[in-house]
Amino acid sequence: MSLFWRIFLTNAAILIAAIVALALGPVTVSTPIARKEAVILGAGLVVMLVVNAVILRLTLRPLQRLARTMTTTDLLKPTQRPTVAGSGEIADLIVAHNSMLDRLEAERAASSGRALSAQEAERQRVAQELHDEVGQSLTAVLLELKRVADIVPEPVRGVVHEVQETTRSTLDEVRRIARRLRPGVLEELGLVSALKALTAEFTTGDLTVDGRFDHQLPSLDRESELVLYRVAQEGLTNIARHARARHATVELYRARSGIDLTVIDDGKGLGRSTEGAGIRGMRERALLVGAHLVLKAGAHGGTELRLRIPAVRRKPSVPRAADHAR
Repeated sequence: MSLFWRIFLTNAAILIAAIVALALGPVTVSTPIARKEAVILGAGLVVMLVVNAVILRLTLRPLQRLARTMTTTDLLKPTQRPTVAGSGEIADLIVAHNSMLDRLEAERAASSGRALSAQEAERQRVAQELHDEVGQSLTAVLLELKRVADIVPEPVRGVVHEVQETTRSTLDEVRRIARRLRPGVLEELGLVSALKALTAEFTTGDLTVDGRFDHQLPSLDRESELVLYRVAQEGLTNIARHARARHATVELYRARSGIDLTVIDDGKGLGRSTEGAGIRGMRERALLVGAHLVLKAGAHGGTELRLRIPAVRRKPSVPRAADHAR
């Protein structure tokens, strides 16, 4: 029965019962109204209002739960769908809301996948240009500086050597940026080797990063491997930039339903800071492969990032260069 007919028929039944009671019962109303008659009419009105309030409360309660769910829904944080309760239009509304969320999440995942694929392609293009154009130009400058250092007088030679060192440092920085943009080691040697290289890259004088990796991992497709690598990379980048940490740990190990990646630091923690573009980007990547990402305060201070990704059978692919080397 629809909501309209439930309310209409309930009020109609109450009014009919009141009219029958007045018509057939001993209760009468005089003019002016007597105190006893006023009490009886007031009691009847109270009963009618209470019955209406209870019925409306029970009927509209699923709508209130749905409204609370709608105000807290975040497409980057999938939650359990509201339970279909009530009947008629209310149940249909909850079903339509759940279907809308499913459709929006699917569309968001598809659009994010296209955007991230375009981003990865652009990263590869920029990394290739840095390596081929800027890297080669700086290498040529280094060779020219070496030739100049061999022929200039001794007082000037020290200045040329300083320029050489500056150019060499710039070349190393360009190569480091290119490696971050395009993790070639991920394609050539696999996920564990890529994460080892990543932890070594972030280990500096102010920050020590330890890696603990399970070598007996379930099969993963290339997209899942890239998500794991990028989430670890973004997590370490946030630690290096914002956490003021001295020590961080990256762990990758087998779980019952797939693979768990954790990035833990001993820094200042999350505090009351809101999620920035980096964290939201990690959530978008997690949605692409059906993974679950949790960011919370660490057990002993700092921050703990955990990504649980389901195991997927690896698709047949071209053998890696390292496989031929073996």
